[in-house]
Amino acid sequence: MNREIAPYGSWKSPITSDLIVAGSIGLGEIQLDGEAIYWLEMRPSENGRSALVKWTPDDGVEEMSAAGFNARTLVHEYGGGSFTVHDETLYFSNFVDQRVYVQYPHSEPEPLTANEKLRFADGVVDARRGRMVCIREAHLTPGEEAVNSLVSLNLDGNDEIGETLAAGNDFYASPCLSPDGQKLAWLTWHHPNMPWDGTELWVAELDETGTAVHNPILVAGGPDESVFQPQWAADGSLYFVSDRSNWWNLYRWQQGKVTAVCPMPAEFGIPQWVFRMSTYGFADAHTIICAYTQNGVWRLAQLDVRNGQLNNYDLPFTSIGGVQVGDGFAAFLGGSATRPSSLVRLDLQSGKWQVLRQSTKLTVDTAYLSTPESIEFPTANGLTAHAIYYPPQNRAFNAPANEKPPLMVLSHGGPTSAASA
Repeated sequence: MNREIAPYGSWKSPITSDLIVAGSIGLGEIQLDGEAIYWLEMRPSENGRSALVKWTPDDGVEEMSAAGFNARTLVHEYGGGSFTVHDETLYFSNFVDQRVYVQYPHSEPEPLTANEKLRFADGVVDARRGRMVCIREAHLTPGEEAVNSLVSLNLDGNDEIGETLAAGNDFYASPCLSPDGQKLAWLTWHHPNMPWDGTELWVAELDETGTAVHNPILVAGGPDESVFQPQWAADGSLYFVSDRSNWWNLYRWQQGKVTAVCPMPAEFGIPQWVFRMSTYGFADAHTIICAYTQNGVWRLAQLDVRNGQLNNYDLPFTSIGGVQVGDGFAAFLGGSATRPSSLVRLDLQSGKWQVLRQSTKLTVDTAYLSTPESIEFPTANGLTAHAIYYPPQNRAFNAPANEKPPLMVLSHGGPTSAASA
């Protein structure tokens, strides 16, 4: 088509704010249970309700939340880690009363806890002992700070408080059990630090009842080292992300020694504003599927932990998060400048991918969409600043030959916000 010549700022576009938000949903908190993929959908059309949804190869997409339930926890206020699933049984926090509920297959939710002043999040099921290790936040005394602790909750419904495993610090997160169930790892940190400032990674032995830990060891971290997403490998070694090199890179703790797995100038971690954030998982004993970012562009890769070799998957997504890895597949949230945020399933062997759910059904001619470019430029004190540049783009218009476009600079807010392509 012939393009009209018109000054920058006068171009007409079919893309409006109303069009963008119409029918949109939020996607998050991916969890796996065998071949099944679970996630949360935040639905503005239902007053912001967070509904649990499931996908299986045989049945496709199925809503799991019963009417009137809203899977959302308020631990640390920002929440995250609202649910976990094991053998088709769901455990979730309900927003209105902050109680933990269990939902067995083909059944209505049943409460596990009763006290609305106790909030729970970031649970991991200890199936052998019939318990769930999670974070508990107690709001018992009006006007005083909430008290956070790491607890073990009995799943038979007769334990409304939980047995305390670790307490005394300001915050706890990311509990994870070793493959044999004998050890427990977790993160903790103190005021005034935020988790991207400094956290501690601890490991302890879990007793036979699952109600106490012994011989705790500080594996990594401190006031100036941020540790993210501890995860056990099948051989009993513990992996985690640390910024000790000034880049959030992957490390392995084995036989009391910490080693870098794939040192490079890239971020394999993200600021932990909420629970259950994830950038990697194990495909087998020697292979990690991981997301990392450089210059504002995210990639998904296969990492051989024996030699540090990293091979990227050929994907159209430049924003990737929520990575979960199953038997032969990975699930993640992916998006780009021309693709809405979507729940994606990737076959690890073939590299083929499919979109299971999109945050919007909106379709826009990509000829109206600007293709972002990662740029960098010198700034004060000999440092380099990074930005993502979106040049003017409209399929129906061109600017006069000698006219330069106005530059709109958007600076991110908050201590950790960053632009992505």
